[in-house]
Amino acid sequence: MLTLEIILFVAAILFGIVWYWKESKGNGIYRFFNKLMNSKELQMKATETKGFVYGQPFLLRLVFVAVLFIIGILIVRFLIPIDIATISAFASMIVGTLIGTYVAGGVFKSAEVIDEHSDSLEDLVQNTIEKGKDFIEDLKSDTKEGIKEEVKKEETPKEEKKSARERLKDKGYL
Repeated sequence: MLTLEIILFVAAILFGIVWYWKESKGNGIYRFFNKLMNSKELQMKATETKGFVYGQPFLLRLVFVAVLFIIGILIVRFLIPIDIATISAFASMIVGTLIGTYVAGGVFKSAEVIDEHSDSLEDLVQNTIEKGKDFIEDLKSDTKEGIKEEVKKEETPKEEKKSARERLKDKGYL
């Protein structure tokens, strides 16, 4: 029975990911129930994207997922007799679906952050390239002037210095 619970848990995670993704694209079912249960003043605006799991805090997410699976288990109860093992599978499906919604939320958030920073990243790369070009131009002009100055310094006669051996002899150490 444990193998069945693991399979149901993984399937529930995938179900949670798909459910979250589907609601992030459109929330028609949630909007329908919102219109059905609330008065005109309390109904959500057309611009709101909240769904049963998308954009909901943990407790409301837990309630919606549990209600969905309770309805599902009641339908299955009339078809197949329920025992204790079915209740543990039911709990695995709820937890797996919740984990799946949070995994999908993390993936979508990271994708949004990457998209948000990709524009600024392009600007950063372009600015870096421009600064690099300016730096190379500065190096080219500095090296030409630097070489000219070094040639002038080499042309001037240098004072001849005594070697270390001669200095030691002059001091009387050798």
